[in-house]
Amino acid sequence: MARKLIAGNWKMNEPRHGAAALAGALAERARAAGPLGWDPLVCPPATLLGAVGAALQGSAVALGGQDCHPAQSGAHTGDVSAEMLADAGCRYVIVGHSERRANHGESDAQVRAKAAAARRAGLIAIVCLGESEAERDSGETLAVVERQLAGSLPPGADAANTVVAYAPIWAIGTGRTPTIQQVAEVHAHLRRRLGAAGEGTRLLYGGSVKPSNAAEILALDNVDGALVGGASLDPDDFWAICRSLFQSSL
Repeated sequence: MARKLIAGNWKMNEPRHGAAALAGALAERARAAGPLGWDPLVCPPATLLGAVGAALQGSAVALGGQDCHPAQSGAHTGDVSAEMLADAGCRYVIVGHSERRANHGESDAQVRAKAAAARRAGLIAIVCLGESEAERDSGETLAVVERQLAGSLPPGADAANTVVAYAPIWAIGTGRTPTIQQVAEVHAHLRRRLGAAGEGTRLLYGGSVKPSNAAEILALDNVDGALVGGASLDPDDFWAICRSLFQSSL
């Protein structure tokens, strides 16, 4: 069984001193806990990778990026390549988050190219999928995530280089979450669609994950971790979500 992954997406938050303090608090908790049975990860803004990476050094908490450009280098002002993220100490990168798809018009093809770039650089791509509220209400959820999965995974995607995160758009930052049955249905559908080639690929749930609901979500079959937004900015809340893995296994 794959180790569960609890990934914190800090989005566009935290000044340098706050980011270092937050990362340091998580590193301290990880060191105090001893060998961990799960993989903790934080994904700060690109400007904070150096400070956060330094604060995490020597701990089990991994570093990740929030996005990458498909190209290795070139005239792409304001972008960051997967190779640059790897050089900064990252092991993971989020691609295809709904905020990127909506705010920057990213297509499945662009997400697929970014996931391929991550693999080229030796990073693990966290490929995000999720339906809008209108798509959920009209019964299109499974068709939408299936289409996104097929369009966003590059050839050769497998458990070693890819994580898939189901993050329904209407649940991100709203405090709302799908029912446990709805999460289970989508994750089971994604597992079937991944097929033999995706055996062992970790499936995360993301969307208003917090200490009060994490254990119930993480106990579901085919849920191999969580992509955490707002709660990842509080070290106590983020660590409580990580610790809920023990409760979910009872």
